Amino acid sequence: MTAVSNPPQTSAQTLPLSRLTLVELRKLADTRAGLWLLIIIGLATAATSGILLGWAEDAEQTYEAFFTFGLAPSAVLLPVLGILSITSEWSQRTALSTFTLAPARGRVLLAKLAAGTLIAIAATVATALLAAASNAIAGLLGADGSWSLDSSLLWQGLLMQIIFVLMGIAFGALLLSTPLAIVIYFALPTVWTILAESISGLRTAAEWLDLNVTSQAMTAPDMTGGEWARLAASVALWVVLPLVLGVVRVLRREVS
Repeated sequence: MTAVSNPPQTSAQTLPLSRLTLVELRKLADTRAGLWLLIIIGLATAATSGILLGWAEDAEQTYEAFFTFGLAPSAVLLPVLGILSITSEWSQRTALSTFTLAPARGRVLLAKLAAGTLIAIAATVATALLAAASNAIAGLLGADGSWSLDSSLLWQGLLMQIIFVLMGIAFGALLLSTPLAIVIYFALPTVWTILAESISGLRTAAEWLDLNVTSQAMTAPDMTGGEWARLAASVALWVVLPLVLGVVRVLRREVS
């Protein structure tokens, strides 16, 4: 009698990271909040081009202006999507099924980080294409329509988007509550900026630890070594530290 062996089953523990990342990308638009947030980001980005075309001086209607201004909506709102990617697992009670299908929580978190990075890249590319179309329209309407853009602005803009998305994911993992994470994400850096501007003794520290300040250098071409060092220090405080603490909390939290 010949034994018939069943084909080997793929362990959930060894699901390819690429498949987990695709799942996390799909989940970003699965909820009503996530879908509407993506729609609002798209509309707001398009609105930036409309504002420049309608009200900016002809000399200000350039590809650089359309691109840098167009990054603003996604820089503000994409981190909220990053927060939702983590906190929705707990608020929607999907964490049990997620970590049952993929028990290695670290790989799931890595997939979420990868998905957040990819959505930031997609948003930057979409902004660059929209800026090109808007600049072409500006040229046809008699505005400047200059196509000059320092290449450093492209990848610095991309890096800025990635940093803020990862910061959102970090706050989501640390707090595991959607309203709390969103409020803290926006309020805490703002309070820190206000305090630094009001108290002279904090200004030197703010030059190194205020991400709202250090990230401003990324909107200008060719950052200096000192600007990169200050950016790195603020990213360590606002992104790396909460992300490490958040990963530890997610790995240890019981799922019910």
